[in-house]
This record gives sequence, C-alpha cells and structure tokens, in this order.
Amino acid sequence: MRWLSEVGTYMTQKRYFGTDGVRGRVGEEPITPELMLRLGYAAGRVLVLESEGKSGDTPAVLIGKDTRISGYLLEAALEAGLSSAGVDVYLTGPLPTPAVAYLTRALRLSAGIVISASHNPFDDNGIKFFSASGTKLPDEVEHAIERSMDGPIACVSSKELGKAFRVNDAGGRYIEFCKSTFPNELDLKGLKIVVDCAHGAAYDVAPHVFHELGAEVVAIGDEPDGLNINDHVGATYPRHLQDAVVDHGADLGLALDGDGDRLIMVDAEGRVYDGDQLLYVIALDYWRRGAMAGGVVGTLMTNLGFEQALSLHGIPLERTPVGDRYVLEKMKEKGWILGGENSGHIICLDKHTTGDAIVAALAVLRALREQETTLGAATAEAPLFPQCLVNVPIQRGFDWRGNETIRSAERAALTLLDGSGRVLLRPSGTEPVLRVMVEAREAEAANTLAREIAAAVKKAAA
Repeated sequence: MRWLSEVGTYMTQKRYFGTDGVRGRVGEEPITPELMLRLGYAAGRVLVLESEGKSGDTPAVLIGKDTRISGYLLEAALEAGLSSAGVDVYLTGPLPTPAVAYLTRALRLSAGIVISASHNPFDDNGIKFFSASGTKLPDEVEHAIERSMDGPIACVSSKELGKAFRVNDAGGRYIEFCKSTFPNELDLKGLKIVVDCAHGAAYDVAPHVFHELGAEVVAIGDEPDGLNINDHVGATYPRHLQDAVVDHGADLGLALDGDGDRLIMVDAEGRVYDGDQLLYVIALDYWRRGAMAGGVVGTLMTNLGFEQALSLHGIPLERTPVGDRYVLEKMKEKGWILGGENSGHIICLDKHTTGDAIVAALAVLRALREQETTLGAATAEAPLFPQCLVNVPIQRGFDWRGNETIRSAERAALTLLDGSGRVLLRPSGTEPVLRVMVEAREAEAANTLAREIAAAVKKAAA
C-alpha cells in the first residue's frame, strides 16, 4: 500500500488514538469541530492514496453514530473533511458499532466510521474506524492518519469532491444479519425478554431482532433524547434491568451499552451475568457441538474462576491487554474464534468480525434453548472470584509504575493473597484514571486490598 511508504518508521506514541479510537469531552481536544475536520480530511487522504492505481473508483466511507446530541456536529465535520479529500460518504444515522462494521464489509466500502463514546456519559464522544474488512484499523494506519493531520487542509477540485448519500435501510439490513446468526430450526417463542438499549444506538434495532425470532419483548432504555444515553440504564447500570425483569415477570433480560457492542444478561431472579459468564456459556456450547477452534482469548481482567472452569474441559485461555482490539489480534494470531472481556465485549469470529452484543446474546440463547437450561445452571461450574475495581484519577503522564508507594502497596497485597488471587494496575485507555483491580476468593479481601492500593495511588498522585 502506498501510504505505508509515507509512514516509514513513524511508530511513536499516538497523540489522538487510544485503545478504542479517538475519545474525549466534546468541545475539548481532540473532540472539537476543527480537529474532526482535520481527522476526516487526513483519513480521506490516506484512503485516496491507498486507492490510487486500483479500480479508479472514488473511495467511500460509511458513517454511523449513537444517539448523543454531539453526533450531529461531529458527523458534519467528518463529512466535510472526507468530501474535501475526494471521498464519498454514506450516512446511516444512529446505528450500533457492530452494524457499521458489518455494513462497511457488506457494501464493499473503503472504511467505516462510528461516532460514539460507547459506555461514557453523553457529554463525551469519540471516533472509531473500521477497515474495509470490518475490523479495527491496525496501528500503522492510525499512525498514517495522525501524520496526515499535521499537514494543511486542502481541497480537491469541485469535480473531484466526494458526495454524500443516505443509507435508508441500514437498520433493516443489520436486523436480518443478526437473525441469520441464529439457527433456522430454532426460535424464541415462549420467552419473555426485557431488552435495555441504554437509550443508545441499538434502540430501534435490538428489540426487533428478538421479537422477530418469536420472543415477547419488553423494550426499555429505548427513548433517546440526545442527553440520556447510558444514564442509569444499559450494560454499565444493570440495576435498571434487574428491576424491570422482576417487575415484568420476564424469563431473561439483556442490557447493551450506548453503541451496542457490550452485553450483560439478567435471569428471571434478577441475577446479573457478566461477559466472562456469558462467554463461558458460549464456549461450552461450542465445545459440546465440536465447533470449538482451539481455545478462548480473554484479557488481564478476565476472571480466574472463568479460566479454571474452562480448564476442566481442556479449553485453554490466552490473556491480552485490556481492549477488544487486542483480543481480536490474538484470536487471529491463534486461529481461534471465541474471545471477549468481562465488561461484555464478546467476539464470535465465525459470525462477525467484531464484538456484537446482539449476536453474542443470540449465541447464549441458542445454548440455553438447545440444552433446555437456564443461565444459572449453565454457569454453575464457573463460579467467579470476587473482583473489586477502583478508578483513581491521575494526571496524564503520571509515572505510577515507578512510584515506590504504589509498588509497596501492591507487593503487600500480593503477599496477603499468597497465590489465591490477582492484583492488576492499569491506566484507562479512555479516561485519566488508574484502574486498580484485586481478585480474591473472598469479596471482603478483594475490597479491602483494592481500597488500600487505591489509597496509595491517590496519595502518590496528589
């Protein structure tokens, strides 16, 4: 590819791209109209350079977004930047992140862009890119885009400007794709399911999928107003779903996050099941059907109880840094088809190129229907170790790794755990916080040790 020659050895720390695209507070760099215009133009130039010498067709990009009010502003800026670089733009309106990945591939477009800050509050926003094959962009492409942002914004001639098109049937196409991942001989008749859409991108998609497969659906979190995305609803606030499942006498509840790629489930008794437990149900179903390819990829946050439960069936687990892009990279490297995070990102590579909450939910429901079992019974062999996660605000660039106060607190915790748990310190890829996680056999020990380490971080960062 031509743009690779421009990158050369430029592999220094990225300024704008984090572990999941570009994200921040709207109105503050990098989420400003000016930088979004530059980002659109830079991405457009990279695509134009890559397309030169090929079919001669104008490069085209799909843009989807969640329901944040700032999506209108960022969409317009990106569209202007891409058009000025000579790239056509296809606009879908509100659409889940995995739907953009699917449609980018299905429509044979050059790239896909999602305007979303996922599970963050409404006054944050972000930009995620997908390649033509529906996967996250590799690091070298993100570096190429950032380098292009250093140059001036120009404009191609009027006859070369990109055009803009509206994709009116985007939601319907994605609904049919999701349904196609569920066996034709199965249905969801007789199930009453509460679907919490987090007032986000899946509000007009997810309820239809489960209803069209035969379930009685109670939709909640399906009235976005631009300001209420993730506001005490969705996968990051399962209490709302728990109450709704019990109040409606439902069999199950599904909670998505703001952009539709995270899944949390609730059973009829109101018990919450996280990404590790749901991935366990899927993995065991694949294993029983002889569909498992190798093992499962998790992250540093993946629960030790999940790992031990998989080992009982001879299923290996590989860990990666936190972030679904790293999970996907490891899956491809190993040739495995299942991976995910305890936060609810679950990837079934035999069905989709990226994490998809609806597709993952259908994989869980397949296992439950075919085995005529419940979530509680399906996860009984995989009791999770209690985890305590504390987010401690820090200044960007703070050297927590080299701080003796923090390291001393970490060593003391590990000594007390004596091999029966884990300690993990990691900076967030999307927020200026250090995440302190302690995992132990007893919840009290995990909570106490996590608070002690968090106090040490707070003292050191003061």
